[in-house]
Amino acid sequence: MNDHIGTRRDGGVLEVVIDRPKANAIDLATSRAMGLTFRDFRDDPALRVAIVTGAGEKFFCAGWDLKSAASGDAVDGDYGVGGFGGLQELRDLNKPVICAVNGICCGGGLEIALSADLIIAADHATFALPEIRSGTVADAASIKLPKRIPYHIAMDMLLTGRWLDVHEAHRWGFVNEVLPAEGLMERAWELARLLESGPPLVYAAIKEIVREAEGSTFQTAMNKITKRQFATVDRLYSSEDQLEGARAFAEKRSPIWKGK
Repeated sequence: MNDHIGTRRDGGVLEVVIDRPKANAIDLATSRAMGLTFRDFRDDPALRVAIVTGAGEKFFCAGWDLKSAASGDAVDGDYGVGGFGGLQELRDLNKPVICAVNGICCGGGLEIALSADLIIAADHATFALPEIRSGTVADAASIKLPKRIPYHIAMDMLLTGRWLDVHEAHRWGFVNEVLPAEGLMERAWELARLLESGPPLVYAAIKEIVREAEGSTFQTAMNKITKRQFATVDRLYSSEDQLEGARAFAEKRSPIWKGK
């Protein structure tokens, strides 16, 4: 494992901390370590939710480490099992991921945040895609951001590299909540506990449907759901949890989710 990735496991929640001073920038070795960390999270049935954040108060993540690139890390090198930052291309990650942005979030750092399901941010956080200034392309952001926020705002960020403060990011909808810095991780864990208590098989189905439907027509995706052609949907509809949800509703009690 990499010394620059810290983890904390508590119950069904895994906290992953990028800790690579000064800017929490990511080189190839760190990206590969993050991929292994999130792969293990994906494959561990006891883990239900992940939080990803950065160490310190100034940076969440400055993205690709240009100093390492200048020393020989290839921009198209081996980023590891999950692609850059371990999340962007990790297949079948059907568990919720919360990103807690504790400062500057730019370039590949913003692309990592966009790979999460929920983004919360400290009130001093800032966001940018400055790749244009270093002669490269924000590849994942070029694909994802225009689908998440208004096209012209996304293109403004991609073409100019300008910075957004957290309140503008919230206004455009790619940040869920803005919080005082001292309350950021408390809120992240509160959200994680809420999701940990929820139905994991339903979450898995939601994530697969959303992911697969992105490249499908509405009717194609609906047909795959009703015909149980999504593996997660098929498992959910045959599960004990499906029956437990109905029984709990009928009996006016809280359900007990077993993930099976």
